[in-house]
Amino acid sequence: MKIEGKVSEHESINMMYERVSKEGVTNIVDRFNAQEKGRCPFCEKGLSCQLCSMGPYRISKDKPTGACGIDAAGMVVRNFTHKNMLGTEAYTYHAIEAAKTLKATAEGKTIYEIKDVEKLKWFAKLLGIEGEDVNELAAKVADFVISDLSSLEKSRLVEIFAPEKRKELWEKLGIFPSGVFQELLTMGSSAMTNVDSNYVSLAKKSMSMSIATCMAAQIALETIQDILFGTPMPHESHSDLGILDPEYVNIAVNGHEPFVGIALIKLAEREEIQEKARKAGAKGLRIIGFIETGQEILQRVDSPVFAGIVGNWIVQEYALATGCVDVFAADMNCTLPSLPEYQRYGVKIVPVSRLVRLKGIDEGLDYEPEKAEEIAMKLIDMAIENFKQRDKSKAVKVEQKKKIVVGFSPEAILKALNGDLNVLLDAIKKGDIKGVVALVSCTTLKNGPHDSSTVTIAKELIKRDILVLSMGCGNAALQVAGLTSMEAVELAGEKLKAVCKALNIPPVLSFGTCTDTGRAAYLVRLIADALGVDVPQLPVAVTAPEYMEQKATIDAVFAVAYGLTTHVSPVPPITGSEDAVKLFTEDVEKLTGGKVVVEEDPLKAAELLEKVIEEKRKALGI
Repeated sequence: MKIEGKVSEHESINMMYERVSKEGVTNIVDRFNAQEKGRCPFCEKGLSCQLCSMGPYRISKDKPTGACGIDAAGMVVRNFTHKNMLGTEAYTYHAIEAAKTLKATAEGKTIYEIKDVEKLKWFAKLLGIEGEDVNELAAKVADFVISDLSSLEKSRLVEIFAPEKRKELWEKLGIFPSGVFQELLTMGSSAMTNVDSNYVSLAKKSMSMSIATCMAAQIALETIQDILFGTPMPHESHSDLGILDPEYVNIAVNGHEPFVGIALIKLAEREEIQEKARKAGAKGLRIIGFIETGQEILQRVDSPVFAGIVGNWIVQEYALATGCVDVFAADMNCTLPSLPEYQRYGVKIVPVSRLVRLKGIDEGLDYEPEKAEEIAMKLIDMAIENFKQRDKSKAVKVEQKKKIVVGFSPEAILKALNGDLNVLLDAIKKGDIKGVVALVSCTTLKNGPHDSSTVTIAKELIKRDILVLSMGCGNAALQVAGLTSMEAVELAGEKLKAVCKALNIPPVLSFGTCTDTGRAAYLVRLIADALGVDVPQLPVAVTAPEYMEQKATIDAVFAVAYGLTTHVSPVPPITGSEDAVKLFTEDVEKLTGGKVVVEEDPLKAAELLEKVIEEKRKALGI
């Protein structure tokens, strides 16, 4: 699909696209359109393979197998599981970094502190760790997490956090996972040439890996970040490019890990740092949130030096083109390879993870917990020096800016319910809330203008009295569209509107990042336990209306293993095999209770999800 006319759901991005396009600067929309005629139809269906030296080859009607003999179903599912592995690896890397940071903090080696002591004690108790000394507890928790992620035995974290009925089912299906490292080894070795070519076997191994990813790595890393930086609680913040003020020194934090960003905020809150920026001619110094790093900070931090979030990964180039950003600190995920060219707008691109390098940028200030303060100080000095040289006359002050409400963790939702989950359950039983849909999505141009499908489906769902939990880059889409604000209550159906007004919550709850999939699963467990039912029986579903990359695919596989109907768009690259399509959209439901629903029209997708929820309600007799 070629993107023409309005390239984005958001006017700020449409305006900045026009600017960079007219200036002849490379940008994601123009690059996407340039690829339109070159897309391989075999690759889109999953029917191409480059694993061995006898390839590359493609499967078609007249050539139904590869040279090795693998059929279409084996090929498309094997290709799919390779993508899933990359998502698991990224989440697990993040989890290990979080655990290392917690341990270093417990040893007094970082700029951070144990901010949520009660969360630490809660987590330690669940893990069977005893003790009164906070730092000793934190160190033991960190060691437990690292040990469990690398365990050859069954994952203790999954044992602790998964619902009983799911664990019984996973045991029966042979997909109860060991540590996530071992699951990666099993999956990667199985998906080599001439090892596992059985599409059902490959899919089951991917499900096992997904369970370890979400119920161990994700839950652990988010809990640790709560312990270090505070558990998200509702508060106001801002979104869209209007948070960029050219009169300030602006440091952007981009990626998926909040560690450097939090260190920057801690330093920026010091008066001597702000005075240093003012002496350079600025009004002060601010930290600007980009994509998931921004989202991690946004949910937890309410600080005058943190301006909010500009949006999701597709907005990076257009935000830098405003000429308002002095330093762009890039951590582990989602930094566009094109960004070095955007240094023409006065920004300095600085990798802050050893994972990130770009053309012409061979070195970085790579994060280590013990060096966080030193790295943050260097970034601040760079930014202030850069501000002195930046041509402020060429900067663009974008007007669009939204006030939003963020920070709806499971604890925050319980707090909004006055600690009584029955308030939510009663609203669901009475039909005031018809059901809940977790929107766990990236953003892509493959199925229309930037963020268009995401915003449309969310509006349709809340109009149908369905509460939305938003995570990932899709969360930023809804924040910039104003759907996580109290003003959005007026867009909800009459019954949901009344609930939102009574509880003083938006109809779309800003729940966090894609990494919060595990946290959302735990909330679903609490609801299922309270009702005494298994997860597939709940009036709950998942949508990824603009999934893009490998983290999204492993999250979707987990949602299906968890027993949830999961809508995805655009069409995944598995359509080259009817057997593979049937496995994911029909057969798996008989095994786990979950399935994949593919629909590219967001209006039709909302109708399908509403139908699923109504069927679940009917089966429960509510």
